[in-house]
Amino acid sequence: MIPLPRHLLPDTAEVGPDGHLRIGGCDVLELAAEHGTPLFVYDEAHLRARCREAVEAFGPDGAVYATKAFLCLAMARLAHEEGLRLDVATGGELHVALTAGVPAERLVLHGNNKSDAELRTAVEAGVGRIVVDSFDELDRLERLHAETGGAHAPRVLLRLTPGVEAHTHEYVRTGQDDSKFGFGIASGAADEAVARARRSPAMELVGVHAHIGSQIFALESFDLALEVLAGFVRPLDLEELVVGGGLGVAYLTGEHAPTLTAWAERLRAGVERHGLGHLHLGVEPGRALVASAAITLYTVGTVKELPGIRTYVSVDGGMSDNPRPVLYGSGYEAFLPRAVEAPRPRVVRVVGKHCESGDVLVHEAHVPADLAVGDVLATPVTGAYGHSMGSNYNKVTRPAVVFVRDGVARVVVRRETYDDLIRLDVL
Repeated sequence: MIPLPRHLLPDTAEVGPDGHLRIGGCDVLELAAEHGTPLFVYDEAHLRARCREAVEAFGPDGAVYATKAFLCLAMARLAHEEGLRLDVATGGELHVALTAGVPAERLVLHGNNKSDAELRTAVEAGVGRIVVDSFDELDRLERLHAETGGAHAPRVLLRLTPGVEAHTHEYVRTGQDDSKFGFGIASGAADEAVARARRSPAMELVGVHAHIGSQIFALESFDLALEVLAGFVRPLDLEELVVGGGLGVAYLTGEHAPTLTAWAERLRAGVERHGLGHLHLGVEPGRALVASAAITLYTVGTVKELPGIRTYVSVDGGMSDNPRPVLYGSGYEAFLPRAVEAPRPRVVRVVGKHCESGDVLVHEAHVPADLAVGDVLATPVTGAYGHSMGSNYNKVTRPAVVFVRDGVARVVVRRETYDDLIRLDVL
């Protein structure tokens, strides 16, 4: 098997004279030794480059970072510094963004079940947009408006379900008619929501929003969504059309994904073709900005040969730091940072340390023949939905996160301790 394809590594990845992988000018084996494993290593230059590309392609008000992909104080601040708005979907994400110093007007609040408290916090803080997802939410906004004496009338978008099934995993499709998100166009719910929002003094309707799914490679899925949305939106006197995120990224050898720039060109051509060029076009990329910016480092603890069956390689993390293989059957590559350019002829199954047979990180991993206990093993393209979806299952402590740039590594999320595991417990 060939060495790991370089396009799966962060932008600044290079091989040093000793054969070791370096990212941001830092030897990743030295990072593992200093900070321990598992460890998320993010290329800060890569993050900033993708953010800048998104802003250049869609404009500072059109590019919104979907923080669910990866959020901490440092990431929120970085995205804001690079000119993006931020999409937050819970009170917790809202709190992180505000604490990081992101102005409330640069935030967009999402969520299919926003609580009264979340809406109140967002409205009082002056969040720039609220994406309304249900009639119950319209009720809550009107109740809040009455309770505050009409002091606040937020600018809102209505989330629509266009009835388009993106070519992706069923668990991350969101644009089909049978969805927990939004107002269906085919059912007439979207028309009813528009009429109600327009006559309500509790909000100002400025546009519509749709998101058809995640990890989408086929740009024609967005063409289909625009075709449906155009028929609905064209008669309305609105300012904004947000088509969500969902642009896919390459995780495996042989995969190649569209760039943010190519996505922008396809979307702009579509809105012009459908007579929507006068609307302000917005997108909400998450994975496409951060996924390939990071790798995860593990230490191999056990190599178990089952003759005639397979070889299991157990590492010191697992489904607690990357649940995507368990949730979606997602595929990843694996390699040894000590020998980045080495052939990978040996096929093994990389598994975690959790008490679950399904705790698999890479089902069929190609690795160098001399992989051994004690090696640092890495999985690339783990910058999205690893840290953010992590857990403490089996009371495993969550990994640290480091940003590397110009030969300097800075911890942006410290490693949890055992005391962190019990700090919320009450005897």
